[in-house]
Amino acid sequence: MAIALRAKGDPKCKFTSLAHLLTEDFLKECFRELKRGKSPGIDGVTVGEYAKKLDENITDLVARLKAKKYKPLPVLRVYIPKPNGDKRPLGIPAVEDKIVQMALKKILESIFEQDFIDTSYGFRPHRSCHDALKKLDKIIMNGLVNFVVDMDISKFFDTVDHKILMECLEKRIADPPLLQLIGRLLKSGIMEDGIYFDTEMGTPQGGILSPVLANVYLHYALDKWFVDVVKQQLHGYAQLIRYADDFVVCFEKESEAMAFGDDMRMRMGEFGLTVSEEKSKTIEFGRRACTKAKRDGRKCETFDFLGFTHFCDTSRKGKFKLGRKTSRKKFRQKMQEMNIWLKRIRNLAELKVWWKLLGLKLLGHFQYYGMSGNFRWMQNFYHQVVRLAFKWINRRSQKKSYNWDQFRRFIQFNPLPKPKIYHSLYT
Repeated sequence: MAIALRAKGDPKCKFTSLAHLLTEDFLKECFRELKRGKSPGIDGVTVGEYAKKLDENITDLVARLKAKKYKPLPVLRVYIPKPNGDKRPLGIPAVEDKIVQMALKKILESIFEQDFIDTSYGFRPHRSCHDALKKLDKIIMNGLVNFVVDMDISKFFDTVDHKILMECLEKRIADPPLLQLIGRLLKSGIMEDGIYFDTEMGTPQGGILSPVLANVYLHYALDKWFVDVVKQQLHGYAQLIRYADDFVVCFEKESEAMAFGDDMRMRMGEFGLTVSEEKSKTIEFGRRACTKAKRDGRKCETFDFLGFTHFCDTSRKGKFKLGRKTSRKKFRQKMQEMNIWLKRIRNLAELKVWWKLLGLKLLGHFQYYGMSGNFRWMQNFYHQVVRLAFKWINRRSQKKSYNWDQFRRFIQFNPLPKPKIYHSLYT
């Protein structure tokens, strides 16, 4: 987009005319990017049904947007279980609202991507969690890192302050119709079990627009503040790595790491956010910490980031290196999910059908967790999944389908994907 070039060329430019970009052609393009097969919103309309009268529907949508008569429907709230027994809320917008959100996402991204700092990796074009993990490896291996601050923002997506978020957007956007449209989407409300609830704060997890709004919010609340204020006051090395609302900060000096924790709590308070004390900690970590722990005959502390537990390890030559393995919490969660799925699917479909699906699930797991140093934990996952499959295949009826030797022969002729390193840190 031309606005991306303008935003990059002039960091102080405020865009005053953006709503006119919401044309029929642009909205049709946004519609084509929507994922098929997803659950419908409260109106029950699926992407396929909306497509049957696409031209008519988009023409009507554009007319309502121009007349400022477009009103987003409340988001359908559903819950998915978390490993600790809690439930994570997800919001499912109506198809029409997804189209508008996709359009706004593209516009906001083209502007704010020019401002975002390299320390953030979540929900950004051409960046992934594996890029964040690789960067973390480089920082700890090559930087003067002796301490790691691992902090967690409590219920971030539910506690985003709408007023502060709009102020963040206004730093680059001075187009009242577009800002009003974003405000309407934020305050569209939630429908849960047929009951309507107002949304005075937060951005619904599951919404297309939520990730970019979260990045804008945390760009000003955390990233920019860290670069412009925190780093300017430090005497030692420090580096932030953030993926969405999950982040760690590496420090050279203990006093600066401890001071950052206190400053961070105050900074989050200014943006209406709170730090989860039970999930936050400052630990001694790195080359020096590893040597010190060995000398004292104890183990180094560890921290979790993006589903991996990071620990001090040594190479074959006895030199320090950053080790990583699937976190116990994530491993248990994935095994629980797999157990529930196998128990349910075994009687819903024929073995040859769901066996292929099992292969795809394993492949997805290996493609995420297949990082250098984590091979043993992937093998562990593979063997436990195979045992679970054997168990549930034999519980389809009172008579056992296979003994172990027969099952091994079945796997030999119907192989499942094997563990593989997809993200090497050494190439």
